[in-house]
Amino acid sequence: MNSLTHIDKNGNAVMVDISEKDATARYAVADGHISMSDEAIRAVTEGAAPKGDVLAAARIAGIMAAKRTSDLIPLCHQLNLSKVSIDFEVSPEEGYIRCTCSVRLNDRTGAEMEALCGVSVALLTVYDMCKAIDKSMEISAIRLLEKDGGKSGHYVRKK
Repeated sequence: MNSLTHIDKNGNAVMVDISEKDATARYAVADGHISMSDEAIRAVTEGAAPKGDVLAAARIAGIMAAKRTSDLIPLCHQLNLSKVSIDFEVSPEEGYIRCTCSVRLNDRTGAEMEALCGVSVALLTVYDMCKAIDKSMEISAIRLLEKDGGKSGHYVRKK
């Protein structure tokens, strides 16, 4: 069983010391969904949401969140991200919007939490911008799809 790296021998929460680790290229991709009514999806795709361009605002929010992950997750390290991308797939037939966040950096730790944080905040922004139309929206299935770099190597989520 793997030990928890953020807990010391006395059970205290600690920030992992990465000072001796070498910087490596790292990459992570996460995604999630927000389900919504036909009316809300229509407003998003037609640019008719009361607060403006939903996906543009959500894209910026997701990028900003990935960059500020260490401010939101207490034991995360501050990282110098090289690239963050937020992409959306709108599926009116299925009634959802899928958000994908990809993160790249060259550092001693990181990428997964930044990708997960980017997706989460992007989807929360979609909710915020559409809540006047549909308060029953549901955010779900936020998950890590792939990561590479660092001691644990390459991971791809099984289908």
